[in-house]
Amino acid sequence: MKINLSPQRRDDALTLSLAGDVLTVNGKALDFSEIEAGETMALDELDCEWLASDISRNEERELSLSLILPYGYIADPSSEAAQAVLYPEPIEVTEEGQITLPAC
Repeated sequence: MKINLSPQRRDDALTLSLAGDVLTVNGKALDFSEIEAGETMALDELDCEWLASDISRNEERELSLSLILPYGYIADPSSEAAQAVLYPEPIEVTEEGQITLPAC
């Protein structure tokens, strides 16, 4: 699964985990198993405030989506940790379990 992150100034937290085609976002399970290769599920089909894009599955069966990455006040935006949050690299999830997000 490829997760693109869209940083947003928010004081709440985001936790993610993956089990098969089920992505759990802050305790809410999102089941993507019905998306076939080459298909896309529209963002508005799911009730999840953290989703920032449609969800697609390529011909190699890899899922791809964008999520909002919340971040709090950043005292030193030039620090390496802050740059990882403000300009995050996509996350390639290859194993089930907790997904680590960039943090300041």
